[in-house]
Amino acid sequence: MEKNIEGKLKALQDVLVKKYDLEKKIEKSPKELDSQDELLARLKKEYIEKNKSYEEIKTEVDRLKKELAEAEASKDAGEKAMDSISTHREYEALEKQISEAAAKESSVRKDLVREEKKLEELDEVLRSNESLINQQESDLNKSKESLSKEIEGYKNELASLKKEEDEIIPGLDSEIVYKFQRIIQRNSEGIVAVKNGVCTGCQMILPAQFANEVRNGDKILFCPYCSRILFYQEVAENEVEDYSSLDETGSLADDYDDEFGDENEDLDGEDIENNGDMEDEKSLSYE
Repeated sequence: MEKNIEGKLKALQDVLVKKYDLEKKIEKSPKELDSQDELLARLKKEYIEKNKSYEEIKTEVDRLKKELAEAEASKDAGEKAMDSISTHREYEALEKQISEAAAKESSVRKDLVREEKKLEELDEVLRSNESLINQQESDLNKSKESLSKEIEGYKNELASLKKEEDEIIPGLDSEIVYKFQRIIQRNSEGIVAVKNGVCTGCQMILPAQFANEVRNGDKILFCPYCSRILFYQEVAENEVEDYSSLDETGSLADDYDDEFGDENEDLDGEDIENNGDMEDEKSLSYE
């Protein structure tokens, strides 16, 4: 692979990694507000339910107050009529009226006190819930505003990266670029070095002949195991590069001509799929 092509791919890789990371952040960011939205929805639902109970109790309190007033009025009327009775029968009737009214008054008053206490407690809860809802809505609006600015910043960065990408791509085969983009989306690394016959992307030992083809750099080659684009990297002085030891890998080296050799000429235009159809394409000539 020509050095200028290798350099372009490495530069494109840096841009694409940043680009895809930003795209993921833009997609993920709104989900960060889901918990706040859920909390607000739950608070509002609880408020509606409690407010319904409040209105029901308030209606009951109003009814009891009316009933209490009627009982008190009946008792007072009976007590006043006592002053003008003329027969024992009238006395007994008024005494019964007063007794029943007093009993009714006592019973209704107890019920009223109980319901008014419930109403007071529920009113405090509603006030507290209303305060929480207002606070939650305020926090959520601030978060949305902050997120909107954050996403806008991401989009500006993406626009800048798109310009860089457009400047790098000219001179690169469109099919290579397409496949390179797909590889980086999965692995975050689309071009890796071959060092001592090993793909540094997946750490797999490559067949000796294939590794030598990468070293020659006549064409763009993809790792037959991880599908990344490969380039040759010089080893350090204290490292020994010996492809003869790769013969010990058995069929990987011995069967290379059958599995990979003849395909280097025929794979232009074919798609590469990772962990599936990508394993069927071992190399792609770059013209």
